Amino acid sequence: MDNDFLIHLCGWIASIGLILGYLPQAVQTIRTRNTDGISLPGFIMMAVGCFAFVVQGLLVENYYLVLTNLITFTCSVIIFVIKMQNDLKKK
Repeated sequence: MDNDFLIHLCGWIASIGLILGYLPQAVQTIRTRNTDGISLPGFIMMAVGCFAFVVQGLLVENYYLVLTNLITFTCSVIIFVIKMQNDLKKK
């Protein structure tokens, strides 16, 4: 089996797995607006990590890394915004 094929296959599997891991949480949060069980510091750190991977992916021209982390960064930001709105309403 060709090494480049394995690299691309692993990239696609990782991308699909990570996106499918983030999307259900984002969809549920958008639908229900319920953020009670979500850790704000946790989502901030995930968003920072995703953004750093987007930058790294652009620098090394790894578009699996860019696309995956751009999608997960967007999900993290959406959840963060909803979480902040809910937390401000509770005060």
